[in-house]
Amino acid sequence: MHETTSQTRDQKSTADPKLRVAVVGGGPGGYAAAFLAADLGLHVTLIDPEVNPGGVCLYRGCIPSKALLHVAKLIEESQQSANWGIEFPAPKIDLTRLRTWKEGVVKKLTGGLGLLSKQRHVEYIQGRAAFENSTTLRITKNDSTEVVLNFDRIIIATGSRPVIVPSLKLDTPRLMDSTGALNLEEIPGRLLVVGGGYIGLELGSVYAALGTRVTVVEMLPGILPGADRDLVLPLHKRLEKMFEAILLNTTVASLKDEGSGIRAKFEGASLQDKDREKVFDRVLVSVGRKPNSEIPGLDTTQVQVNPRGFIEVNKQLQTADPFIYAIGDVVGEPMLAHKASHEGRVAAEAIAGHKVAFEPNAIPAVVFTDPEVAWCGLTETQAEKENREIKVAKFPWGASGRAVTIDRPDGMTKLIVDPRTERVLGVGIVGAGAGELIAEGVLAIEMGALASDVAMTIHPHPTLSETVMESAEVFYGTSTHIYRPKRA
Repeated sequence: MHETTSQTRDQKSTADPKLRVAVVGGGPGGYAAAFLAADLGLHVTLIDPEVNPGGVCLYRGCIPSKALLHVAKLIEESQQSANWGIEFPAPKIDLTRLRTWKEGVVKKLTGGLGLLSKQRHVEYIQGRAAFENSTTLRITKNDSTEVVLNFDRIIIATGSRPVIVPSLKLDTPRLMDSTGALNLEEIPGRLLVVGGGYIGLELGSVYAALGTRVTVVEMLPGILPGADRDLVLPLHKRLEKMFEAILLNTTVASLKDEGSGIRAKFEGASLQDKDREKVFDRVLVSVGRKPNSEIPGLDTTQVQVNPRGFIEVNKQLQTADPFIYAIGDVVGEPMLAHKASHEGRVAAEAIAGHKVAFEPNAIPAVVFTDPEVAWCGLTETQAEKENREIKVAKFPWGASGRAVTIDRPDGMTKLIVDPRTERVLGVGIVGAGAGELIAEGVLAIEMGALASDVAMTIHPHPTLSETVMESAEVFYGTSTHIYRPKRA
């Protein structure tokens, strides 16, 4: 849990108000750290190459991808509505207007952050920072001028970037990373997605909804390797209908640019001959991200970087150099914007002299596909690896009135419960809006709730949130909408 003293946040910092703090990187972690540090009365400088704060998440990640996923969902629902007796003509897609709308969303949000920076009197410098020493940064501005500034504390929030597979590297615009895919230059006839993780599946879903025939290749036995299999199953079934193919236990042996397309050769023991070689209009490589820890001059400090490229920090997000803190993707997994934001706030409070630590019991993960997949806390997979005794209570959405009314009974909610204490240890949800529902699970885990607390909390009817309550009732064998015969 993010723990603080009883000191309220509206109190000023116990540190010198003239303390100068630099935040290198303006993503969700960086601007959250900068804004709170300013709120606590510190003098803050935020450094980032973009016009306004936002980072990869707002400019080239979370926000534009979710805008496009909203469009994809709308298209899919217009097709599904035929089941309800309502039919629409095939959608006419104007890519230029779609891109303009997506970019407008980004501009509105990043512009808002720029305004918030000014309101908080955060000095914002467009540029890139290099370390001269532990308290000095050389900043190369976007206009190529340089300035050297001294600070009392520095927060590194440089984030991460897509992993590039050397064997799959081609000098052609037909080969894309997630940023290129979000640009929506065209709707390709056929798209190969290399990697069955959340980024590949989300972007694959967007292109499939727009009319592209999508093939996903995953080297492991299942998509979304980090999630429990029962949560992934409903998604896999739906994606099998949306995508042209999902090739598991398969690797891409080679890619060859043939001008009019990219020829891909696959390797996999279970592949049929017809699936071993195909030509695609575009290829999206989405096999993970790596930390941006190669910061110029970092070796002039005491900051330690581990073999995986992550900067090592303590629970206050302080590095081995007492003047330098680090947060977000650059300090380790999970590489999630909301995790970075909380780390940024902890770092700011620590610098301000508050007693604070980043010790979460649950960090939610959400895959914004259709259906969405979300989980937090202990997973069944993790419990099995740790040989930990648990009890799992599942509530199928086929028994949810709300799920049936929106024609989405394919979901499921489950609780991971300690059988002795009855404490909720983990929550998993697959279904429409799972990403919105998972916060209730995070709150339950952080507050140390028992399954009985969840079961006795009155939920509005008819809602999908009731499935959380009823999964707790399943734990006790008293779910209203599932009959479980008593043992003799």
